[in-house]
This record gives sequence, C-alpha cells and structure tokens, in this order.
Amino acid sequence: MPVKEQLASLSAAASADASTAASADASAAASADAPAPRRSDATRTAILTAARERFAADGYERATIRAIAKDARIDPSMVMRYYGSKEGLFAAVLNVDLRLPDPSGLDPNDVGRTLVSHFLHLWEENEVLTAILRVGVTNEAGAERMQRIFKDQLAPVAQRACPDPEQAPARAALCASQLLGFALARYILRFEPAVALHREEIVAWLGPTVQRYLTAPHP
Repeated sequence: MPVKEQLASLSAAASADASTAASADASAAASADAPAPRRSDATRTAILTAARERFAADGYERATIRAIAKDARIDPSMVMRYYGSKEGLFAAVLNVDLRLPDPSGLDPNDVGRTLVSHFLHLWEENEVLTAILRVGVTNEAGAERMQRIFKDQLAPVAQRACPDPEQAPARAALCASQLLGFALARYILRFEPAVALHREEIVAWLGPTVQRYLTAPHP
C-alpha cells in the first residue's frame, strides 16, 4: 500500500478510536451523574419492620439490637449506623403519620363515619399502627408516643368539627378511646365478634358514636 494511503488509514483509525473513547467517557460521566440505587432506604425499611415486630413481641426492655438485626438479616452495626442507639431506633419506630384527611375538607355532618373508615384502612392495610399499638400497651414510652400522635393529629379534626373549640382536646380523647379500644379488641386481643364484623358494619356502628363525640352539644 502506498505511504499516502497508509497514513490516511492510520488517521481514520485514530479518529475512530478517539470517537469511541469519547463515547465511553460520556457514558461513564452519565453513569456517575445518575442517582445510585437507594439501598439505604431498603435497609432502613428492613430495620424498622424488624424493630416494630420485635418491640411489639418482646417489649422495649427485652428487645435487643442484635435480635432486631438478625430479623432484618443485616449486621448489628448497620442498625447503630442508621439510628445510633436502641432509643433512637425506638423513636423512629414510633414516628407515625396518621395521614388524616384535611380538616377543612371534611363534612361536619359525616366526620364520624369518615374517621372510622380512615382508621379501618390504616389498621388493615398497614401493620405499622397495629405494631405501635402493641408497643404502646406494654411500654410507657410507647404509650406516651401514642398519646402525642393522637393529640397532635386528631385534635385539629376535633377542633374543626366540634361546636366549642375549647372542648376539642376532650372530644379528641373520646374519639381516640373509641378508635383505639376497638382496634385493641379486633387486632390485638382478637375478640371473635369484633374480628367477624365487616368494615361496613363497623363504620355503621362506630361512625355515629364518633360523630356524637365530635359534634353533639356538651352534656
């Protein structure tokens, strides 16, 4: 092959190599910019799930980081890495959002049925609240946390619905007693008649009671 043609061939090959390298560099840069898989989220979820079950079964004092880590199939050091201590993990377990409807959008004449239906969904579609209830009836810190959750999140609904806003804390407490009492009977103690009730029956029975707690005149 003439020298001129050889030089042209080498130049073309070099250009192709440069183009390939640039493409590879761009691909690497894009990979670096892309978000990494959120393995930490999965780890946190596994830890919290195991902790809820362990705290509910053993109580706060007997539950151990080692047992929780074993249930989550991770090293105990990972639990400490994410939550710092058993106290920190317990606080995270008890951090629950009831996801109550916006009080401003509730029908005051149907707020009782709405709340009962909402809580039934929480109890039956997500075991977190049931686990927290188990912890709450066996541990003082758990009970205090449950009190704060219902006080802070249910009180605004009661304040919106009740005829006298000053009565909202007492009315919210009465609603909580009804909702938590039924949940204890149905999901924790598993009283057979309570377990056998269908959702529609529960709403029909409890809705008017919760409605009365929220909207009836002060006795």
